[in-house]
Amino acid sequence: MAATQPPQQSQARPAKPAPPAKRDIKILMLHGYTQSGALFRAKTRALEKMLQKSLAPFNLAPVLLYPTAPNRLRLQDMPGYTPPEEGAEVAEEQESDSWAWWRRDEASGAYRLLTEGMDRLADTIQEAGGVDGVLGFSQGGAAAAMLAAALEDRQVPSQPVDHYDWSWVDRVRAANEHRPLSFAVIYSGFFAPPPALAWLYEPAISTPSLHFIGGLDTVVDETRTQSLVDRCIEPAVLTHPGGHYVPINKEWVMPLVAFVKSHSEQAAAGKPDAKI
Repeated sequence: MAATQPPQQSQARPAKPAPPAKRDIKILMLHGYTQSGALFRAKTRALEKMLQKSLAPFNLAPVLLYPTAPNRLRLQDMPGYTPPEEGAEVAEEQESDSWAWWRRDEASGAYRLLTEGMDRLADTIQEAGGVDGVLGFSQGGAAAAMLAAALEDRQVPSQPVDHYDWSWVDRVRAANEHRPLSFAVIYSGFFAPPPALAWLYEPAISTPSLHFIGGLDTVVDETRTQSLVDRCIEPAVLTHPGGHYVPINKEWVMPLVAFVKSHSEQAAAGKPDAKI
C-alpha cells in the first residue's frame, strides 16, 4: 500500500505595506495687476505640472488655488491705454476681463479697495479649509507678502486709517485657523509704501520667502523688489535673465520645487524655520 504524502501547506505571502498617503500642500496662486486667476493658471500651467511631478516621489501633492481679484479694471485703467480720437463714439465705462487686488490712488498713493482684495483671499482660504503657502506675481507678489505678514503673530493697528480698515486681518486669520504660512514665493513683487501699511513690515516678515527678480524687468524696477526683500528675514533670492514674467523652464522651477519641499516637510515636522 503506497504511503500517503501529508498535504502541502500553502505559504501565504506577506501583504505588501500600503504606500504612504500623499499629503496635500495647498498653495494660493495670486495673479498680477490686469490679470485673472484663469489667465495666471494658463501662463503657469507648465510650472504647475512640473511642481506636481517633482513632488510626487516625496508623497507631497501640491494643490494650486487660483482666485481672481475682485476689483474689475476698465480699459481706461490699463497700462498703455490710448484715449479714442475726439468725436469717436465710445462707452463711458469700458470694462475688460482684467482685475486688481487694489487700486493705487494717484494723488495720495493710498491703496484703495485693499479690503475687498484681502477679503477675497479670506474667502478662498476658507473654502479650501486653509492653505500652506502662497505664490504671487507682481501685484499678486506684493499681496502675497502682505498676507504672509498678516498671518504672523504681529500687532494690528487698533483704528482705521485713511482708506484702510483692518477687518480683513481677522478674516484671513480665522480662515487659516490662526496658522501662519509655511512659505511665500514672490515673483517680481514689491514693497507697499503707504505709511498706513508699515505694520506689515515692522518687524520684518519672518515667513520663509523665496524671491525671483527679473534682471530685465522694466515694469517692477529691481529696487522696488529689493525693498521687499530687505523687509524679510533671511529671504532666498534668485535673479533670472528675463523680464516681467514667471519663468517656467526647468532651470527656474527646480529651485521652487526644492523650496516648497523643504518648508513643507519642515512644517510637518514642526520646524517652521527651515531654509532653502
